[in-house]
Amino acid sequence: MWSIIGAIIAVIIAWWVVNVAFSIAWFLVKAIITVVVALAIFGLIKASLKSKDRDRTR
Repeated sequence: MWSIIGAIIAVIIAWWVVNVAFSIAWFLVKAIITVVVALAIFGLIKASLKSKDRDRTR
């Protein structure tokens, strides 16, 4: 009887641990994608402002 209860508890704990692990992994993936996109947008803005600044000096 105790082995069945132990197995059920082990499955519940494993389910929770896997859920937490996937949540953390998904958060890290979203954070990395956000940083990459932000850097790309920052580069575009910086390039845009640089070209406008060049036009003003001419």
